[in-house]
Amino acid sequence: MNVAKWLMLALLALPLAELAAFIAVAATIGFAWAMALVLAGSLLGALVLRHAGGNHIARVRVALGDGGATALQADSDGFLILLAGILLLIPGFITDVLGLALLVGPLRRALARVLGRQTAPPRRDGIVDLEPEQWRRMPDPSLPDRRDNDEKP
Repeated sequence: MNVAKWLMLALLALPLAELAAFIAVAATIGFAWAMALVLAGSLLGALVLRHAGGNHIARVRVALGDGGATALQADSDGFLILLAGILLLIPGFITDVLGLALLVGPLRRALARVLGRQTAPPRRDGIVDLEPEQWRRMPDPSLPDRRDNDEKP
């Protein structure tokens, strides 16, 4: 089976697994407490999406507007936080546990390394390395134009 079929099977099995998990938790701690936990998880997901996800969505819009996809690949932390917010927003205990795991910094960095989307560690010397698609040369009107001086022998 290829990856798409496994993904489709997992997406179809997720509601059944979530229902089984909810029934198990409700039998253990009671229906009202289980429902309160599901609602708290969804509220936390909305807060994560509003706080961290909004910034990431704005960066994605700017990157796509400039036509560069490299910025999207370099921002793995923002993507994984956005994914954590989406998983927390979906009602259920399995998705909540996965979303909370993505909010833990060391686990998120390990997952980024496994996925191959690890960004370079920040440099301490004040230099920012950018890909060619992430910058463009802008003339500075306060500097003199040296092109005229270069042409003269």
